[in-house]
Amino acid sequence: MGDYMSGSEEDYYYSSDQESIDRFENEDSETQWAPPKAPSCKVITKDSLLDAQREDLLRVMDLMSVREHHARTLLIHYRWDVEKLIAVYVEKGKACMFAEAGVTLVGAVDHDLPESLSTVMCDICIDDVPVSDVSKMDCGHCFCNDCWTKHFIVKINEGQSKQIRCMAHKCIAICDEAVVRKLVSKRHPDLADKFDRFLFESYIEDNKMVKWCPSIPHCGNALRVENDEFCEVECSCGSQFCFSCLSEAHSPCSCLMWKLWTKKCRDESETVNWITVHTKPCPRCHKPVEKNGGCNLVSCICGQAFCWLCGGATDRDHTWSNIANHSCGRYKEDGKKKAEHAKKYLYRYMHYHNRYKAHTDSFQQESRLRETIKEKVLNLETRDSKFRDFSWVTNGLYRLFRSRRILSYSYPFAFYMFGDDLFNNEMTAKERQIKQNLFEDQQQQLESNIEKLSIFIEEPFDTYSEEEVIQTRMQVINLSVIIDNLCKKMYDCIENDLLGSLQFSRHNIAPYLSKGIERAVEPTIGGSTKAGCNNNCQEADDQDNGESDQPSGTSDDSECSIWKQARKGSGAGGLIDLNLPVEVIDRID
Repeated sequence: MGDYMSGSEEDYYYSSDQESIDRFENEDSETQWAPPKAPSCKVITKDSLLDAQREDLLRVMDLMSVREHHARTLLIHYRWDVEKLIAVYVEKGKACMFAEAGVTLVGAVDHDLPESLSTVMCDICIDDVPVSDVSKMDCGHCFCNDCWTKHFIVKINEGQSKQIRCMAHKCIAICDEAVVRKLVSKRHPDLADKFDRFLFESYIEDNKMVKWCPSIPHCGNALRVENDEFCEVECSCGSQFCFSCLSEAHSPCSCLMWKLWTKKCRDESETVNWITVHTKPCPRCHKPVEKNGGCNLVSCICGQAFCWLCGGATDRDHTWSNIANHSCGRYKEDGKKKAEHAKKYLYRYMHYHNRYKAHTDSFQQESRLRETIKEKVLNLETRDSKFRDFSWVTNGLYRLFRSRRILSYSYPFAFYMFGDDLFNNEMTAKERQIKQNLFEDQQQQLESNIEKLSIFIEEPFDTYSEEEVIQTRMQVINLSVIIDNLCKKMYDCIENDLLGSLQFSRHNIAPYLSKGIERAVEPTIGGSTKAGCNNNCQEADDQDNGESDQPSGTSDDSECSIWKQARKGSGAGGLIDLNLPVEVIDRID
């Protein structure tokens, strides 16, 4: 067992249970055991979408003393960002804010037509129509219902139904949705339903803090984040994704880096580079020709012979030293530079891609350990041992999953961070080399400890003696703590020393969370929050909240008693960090 952890690496792990316990006792208690924060990500189902929308509407209606129609117009204009709306209200005042959003101040316009009039001329169709067939908007403009209806139908079919403006020339006022619904439903009930659906879905389509889950097939859920849109979340369906770009979770890569990397891996750009480095075009048919011998006179399948050194067409006569009637001894700078640059770029890409692929494959292989670990824990539980809590096994496995994923994505990050694609003018060559050495040192430390943790997790510890199990337990706990700290340091380096120092471009990454990607909670129903599992697994859900870098996304209910063993704090039911040694958790209980 001790062979895996050499004496020269004693600075990177704790040698005993007591040292691990002492370390946590010496930390600031307030920082270590702060009460849990409210969930920052919530699931919005089809049933709860209307309630979530209504919550924001009521907030604005109460604040601004306006009707629901005006509140919706304001929220759509400010993309359902209530905080931004309030900031504009404080900075510019109600009148300016309403004018920008196309809302007419309540009470500023007389909506009633004179009682003495029996007919009114519509300025659109120039017809005299009865007063009962005329509608007047908040802005004061009055047209016949037939013209209004045609206007509404055109706008709904054009997809502009969320904010239909008044027909009057240069009027930016938004039409009352109740009037739109009333007039359109009389002639085209299906379009009225479409109008309502557009208004209903505007809460998601126009809201940067709410997005549809990108799962395939679609689960029908949307997710709402409270603080920062640059984060990674997990839907109740098990899908994990980047909230900003809706692709798979890719931290520590920025969204642009990940987009470029996936495109590079998907298309044939690197195949083209390989062809550039290893082949020469035939001067006759221009097909790439690969040299498979030592002679510099090569032949294409079209029958054309040419010189491999310069690519010029030649005859087939040649000697050991030269090709007949051909000389290409003159040096050509441009062609040589292009070939060397393409070769260097290809080898650099292969270096990072091979390591990215290797760790991605390792993640896939390690994901199959779940059933094996379950069997090992069952075997340990059937033995007569003084230790009955084996949560350290599953905690170590989850730590392995999360850190392996981070490590694999750190290679695409390094490819772009220290290359010429994105940040060529951000750093000098010397600065780039210093920062690259700093990052790669941390990357290598993380990789080394992840491999050690993987070895311990894969060991047949269920066949060990009790003393060997204790030693394995300590190694897994220590390595989990070490890897967690190394991940934090790597993210701190990326956010502050690398991306934070950029002057001409801005790249944001999702923050590192020790407990993994945050799982969104479902709406509050009857005072309790559903977490996506049944009530029999509530304790399991508490532990797994944010610990879900599991490849499968969900787990069977039958595994809850073994697979997830959560503990709650004695205070307000707060979550306990299960990365801590068992003894520390027992003291808190």
